Amino acid sequence: MSVWQQWVERPQGLWIRKAVFQIHLWSGIAIGLYVLMSSITGSAIVFRNEIYAKYSKGPTLVTPVGDRMKASQIEDLARKAYPGHAITFQSRSRNPNQAVEIWLERGATKRQRLFDPYTGKDLGDAISPVILWTAWLGDLHINLLAKNTGRIVNGIGAIILTILCISGAFVWWPGVRSWRRNLAINPRASWKRINWDLHSAIGFWTFGLVFMWAFTGIYVVFPEPFQRTINYFAPLDYYKLIDEVRAPQVFQLVQDPPSPPRRPRIQRRRSPGDKALGVLYGAHFGNFGGWPVKALWVLLGLSPALLFVTGVIMWWNRVLSRSARSTARSSAGEAVLSAGS
Repeated sequence: MSVWQQWVERPQGLWIRKAVFQIHLWSGIAIGLYVLMSSITGSAIVFRNEIYAKYSKGPTLVTPVGDRMKASQIEDLARKAYPGHAITFQSRSRNPNQAVEIWLERGATKRQRLFDPYTGKDLGDAISPVILWTAWLGDLHINLLAKNTGRIVNGIGAIILTILCISGAFVWWPGVRSWRRNLAINPRASWKRINWDLHSAIGFWTFGLVFMWAFTGIYVVFPEPFQRTINYFAPLDYYKLIDEVRAPQVFQLVQDPPSPPRRPRIQRRRSPGDKALGVLYGAHFGNFGGWPVKALWVLLGLSPALLFVTGVIMWWNRVLSRSARSTARSSAGEAVLSAGS
């Protein structure tokens, strides 16, 4: 039987499949918690723009009572209310009816509070806690709460997740006679088999989306290689702008006749390359198709988390549980020998 025939009929015996299985297994274990975190936080921030719009506060107005306090007086009141905090910013509107915003910091703790400029009363958070919580989840999802370093680590995690998807697709194939069985779940099987069916079926039906999220996640963190590649086939406005600095004749300068005194402006439309990059970004965050697509992204965005959980259970059953039983048998044998001696 040739290698191709064995792959088509009984791929489990091929050494390359065994090697890819090990890659899939240990790469999944290595980034499992990362995948779990990224899956949950990604689903949580799909509607972040809508959350920002709903919970954004307009200017907080107050009723003038007496004279308006000086900036230093309000800062003194803020220090008394929040001892140990340093004041890093004060926003003082020209509108006498608008509250004053004070930024306070103490170590890693940051607060943005509103104060009545006439009474000095603390009016609460300048930004809704819902927005702060959503922004924190977004920072965790994109930067791992570690700014540029976290973003780079996130990009490496996306690369490994892409490899995990490809290796998973390779390992998934069970042979021509039984591949249909991997598409569904048998509720009458044992719990170990049900778990295996869940991992296999979820992996198959969500492969395209998970691979897309992993691949576009690489783009979000490392955009330059994607930009240069797409620019080679479909020039981007970004690189056109660089060329414009070097050679202004690249763009046609258009004036609105008959107004010669006006400064010339550059007339641009999004190039096909820019649209392609927009597709990558929009696909990752679900920023197309309105709320039905976003709702679908929230639900399906949890599929990597389910794959992680079912994969860990499979790993426990195949590796740790077997090792634990072997250790228990060895310990029992040693105990019997010790008792006999």
